[in-house]
Amino acid sequence: MIRIRDLSFSYSGSDSRALSSVSLSVPDGDFLGIVGPSGAGKSTLTYAINGVIPHHYRGDFYGTVEVDGMDTVETAPQKLALRVGSVFADVEAQLLASIVEDELLFGLENFGVPEDEIEHRIEGALAAAGISGLRRRATNGLSGGQKQKVAIAAILALEPAIIVMDEPTGELDPKSSRNIFELMRELNQKRGVTVIIVEQKSAMLCEFARRLAVMDEGRIVMAGPVRDVLRETEILESAGVEIPKIAMLAGGLRERGLYGGEVPLNLSGAASMMRDALGLKPIRDQ
Repeated sequence: MIRIRDLSFSYSGSDSRALSSVSLSVPDGDFLGIVGPSGAGKSTLTYAINGVIPHHYRGDFYGTVEVDGMDTVETAPQKLALRVGSVFADVEAQLLASIVEDELLFGLENFGVPEDEIEHRIEGALAAAGISGLRRRATNGLSGGQKQKVAIAAILALEPAIIVMDEPTGELDPKSSRNIFELMRELNQKRGVTVIIVEQKSAMLCEFARRLAVMDEGRIVMAGPVRDVLRETEILESAGVEIPKIAMLAGGLRERGLYGGEVPLNLSGAASMMRDALGLKPIRDQ
């Protein structure tokens, strides 16, 4: 469980607050998406969760952040890293080794994983990320999507209970982006890993996340189940969040009295919505 209470933070040397009175709870096994315009405080919030703030980025820190009962200010970053695995927006800067397996080995050795567990963990993490065939490849010869998966595999090898990802698909094509999200959903559903993703691709995020938190000017302006948040189009527009076209279509149909169901989150759901709005029978009934 992650508990954030009245968190405010200003970076050293800045007169403005990057976070202002943020309160948020993330239950174990949740899949939370965080959206908002540039400068809303999304990355700063993830830094507070994984302990990068205040241990690496200094500033004025008020409030509390607890991860599984550990206060992130009072807990050593290395201890936090065993509970919270982080994949940062700049994956190039995160990869330290020249060979894929060495990237995983570096973290395992650094965190004191027993030697007799290392091989099992490397094999399992590479398989979970779908990159077993890349084990002995040079990292500088990998595609952007492959590098993302190497960074994820290195985190998985440490077996964290929580994975925090900041803009994981920013440089990826749609297919590679979907692969990343599908991997996170599998880890969330099959292993119970808590997943928190900051993402600009709101349509894809809404398809996979269970809950959404909307940020603007350092505050959380709304949080809740994905479909409930998508209904609040005025709040989303005011916060500068790109509303998925499917959600906009659902809102327009609802305003005209043509549709009263839930906001669809994928193309299959959109097709069912349109059949409903047009008064057509479901395909299975034909």
